[in-house]
Amino acid sequence: MHLALIDASLGTPHAKRNFQREVDATLTIYDANEGEIPPPIGHPEPVETDDGPIQSFDGVIISGSQSSVYDDNRPWIQPLSRWVEGAIADDVPLLGVCWGHQLLAQILGGTVKGGSYELGYVEVTQETEDPIWTNIPNPFTVFATHSDHVVEMPPGATLLASNETGVQAFRHEQVYTVQFHPEYDRQTATAMIHSKTTLSEDEVQAALDTCTDANVEAARPAKRIFDNFLDHVESSSTPA
Repeated sequence: MHLALIDASLGTPHAKRNFQREVDATLTIYDANEGEIPPPIGHPEPVETDDGPIQSFDGVIISGSQSSVYDDNRPWIQPLSRWVEGAIADDVPLLGVCWGHQLLAQILGGTVKGGSYELGYVEVTQETEDPIWTNIPNPFTVFATHSDHVVEMPPGATLLASNETGVQAFRHEQVYTVQFHPEYDRQTATAMIHSKTTLSEDEVQAALDTCTDANVEAARPAKRIFDNFLDHVESSSTPA
């Protein structure tokens, strides 16, 4: 199985390392902030990858980012959004993580706005039964780091998970999204917390206090989201 990974992070190594470790599929990575996006959907020429040319992608994952999906000063967001619109129209399975969750919500007609930080290991409750939750307990523990929120779901979307901060996951036809980071390891979690220079020392310490052995272990089942998404991709009959 071959997926495109849209790395929207701004030059940090975490996204590539974490997704390559957790996603049991061949990934061709596109650095979105460098203007890299996959070829147009339906492009007649094979896609050139490190493993040679392929005719299509089976699915797409969109990573988190330190930017905001509504930031007009990021010139790469608009062309990426147009590509994603085409992928959605072509029924390509997509999984959006954190920033990817917000981008897909915005493209599908939802609303994303800035708000308070959710930072650290948190608990999330499943709202709807769905194959994406196979072998994942309810509620479950995950790592979150974001101050933007999906405040209005896209029309026709199904709420899959939430907590006190709002929407944590939704589905819209072939599109899955999660606000949290199932791909994170402890190293990434603590590095991300320390990077929040706009927060007070007390806020940073409160987030660090959630990085316990118990929470790190409790977050492991959420990584099954990737296997469940790959099962969804495999059942899809429409490659990009």
